[in-house]
This record gives sequence, C-alpha cells and structure tokens, in this order.
Amino acid sequence: MEAFVALTGFLPILIVILVVIIRQVNEYQRGVMFTLGRFTGIKKPGWRIVIPVFQRMIRVDLRTKVVDVPDQEAITKDNISVRINAVIYYKVSDAAKSIIEVENFYFAVSQLAQTTMRNAVGEVDLDELLKNRDDIAANIKVIVDKASDPWGILVEAVELKDIGLPDDMKRTMAKAAEAEREKKAIIINSEGEVAAAVNVKKAAEMLSQAPGALHLRTLQSINDLSSDQSNTTVWMIPIEALRALEAVAGKLKKD
Repeated sequence: MEAFVALTGFLPILIVILVVIIRQVNEYQRGVMFTLGRFTGIKKPGWRIVIPVFQRMIRVDLRTKVVDVPDQEAITKDNISVRINAVIYYKVSDAAKSIIEVENFYFAVSQLAQTTMRNAVGEVDLDELLKNRDDIAANIKVIVDKASDPWGILVEAVELKDIGLPDDMKRTMAKAAEAEREKKAIIINSEGEVAAAVNVKKAAEMLSQAPGALHLRTLQSINDLSSDQSNTTVWMIPIEALRALEAVAGKLKKD
C-alpha cells in the first residue's frame, strides 16, 4: 500500500517527463519556437524543451548556402539570344523572418535569381555583357539582396559562371576578330613603310650634300653585285659620272 502511494506521488512527474520532448539546436542553427501557433522566440544552441501539441520548434541553418542557378535563356538589348548560368552565395540573417515571411526561402531565392538574371541581361548589349561580367553580377547581387531582405536573407555574392552563344554568333565573332587582326597587321606594315621612306629620304639628302658620295655608293653596290658571276646588271650612269670616268681612264692611259 505504501509503495502504491509512493508511485502515485511520482505519477505527475512521470507524466511531465513523458510529455516533454528535448530538442537539440546545433551551434550553426537557431530554433524558431511557436506556442499555440504564435511565434514566441528564438532558441539558441543547446538542449531545448518542447511541449508536444502546444509547441513546435523549427530549426533554421545559418550557414552559407550555394544555389546553382540553372541555364537561363535570355535576350540581350541588341536582340541576341544567349544562355547564362550563375551561382549565388547567401545565408539566413534572421531566422524568424525566413520561416514566417516566406514559405520556402531556398526555392524563393532561386526563382528570384533566375528572374533577375534574365532582366539584367536584357538591359545590356552583348559586348557589354561579355566585357563587364563582374559589374553585371554585382548588379544582380544588389537586386536579389534587396528583394530578399524582408525574408531575412543576406546575399553574399553572385557569380556568372558561363555565357553561352549560338554557333553562328561564335563564327561571326571569330571572323570579326580575324578581320581586326588583319587590320592591325596592315596598319603596322604601313607604319613600317612610312618609317623606311623617311629614313631613305634622310639618306638621300645626306648623299646629295656630300660631293662624290653618290658615286661611291654606286661603286659599292657594283662591287657587291660582282661577287655573283651569274648576274647581268644594267646601270643607268649619269653623264657627269661617265665623263668623270672617261677622264680618269684617259689619265691612266697617259700614265
């Protein structure tokens, strides 16, 4: 009888123990507590008591999440179809808002990023999209972060992974790049010819100012050509030079 009385005394305690549930909140989590359907606070890491039926606790992961945004078909400002994909890094900054304000924040952020990415591409030309990829990604980050702020989401970074172009556009860009390289080659070649002409002009002016310099240059060229016996070279010699040579030859004969 005494044992029964003692057991009866401990019965309320056993009922409480059986009714109460202990939930563990990890260091990288926060527990969003609801009591009778109403938000009643945030539970920090540790063991937390939850009373079934009356209370419910949802654990929210605060670690940085990575969302791989799938390929999106978009049209640039100059009406060129491209395929782009991106990666978004974000984390929950307010656990209560991420549960109360949006049904599924992971899915919501992914859809928001896809829509924003298509809109951002539609506002720029293809050349700007290819050259200023980082600036466009930063613009997408600002827009997504601002739109997801009421959900308690902090967007840390947005990276555009790849920009896919149609095959005909790739061929056109390759032709344009080749034409640009040919243009630069022609310009460099013409600049070299101009520089060579300037130097030739300077050399001609120097030779014309020195008496006999042109004849010496002519004789040097003849000497260079005489090393190859298989060549026949015809030279146009000025009359003054020919008379000078005749005078030298006549003098040699007298000697």
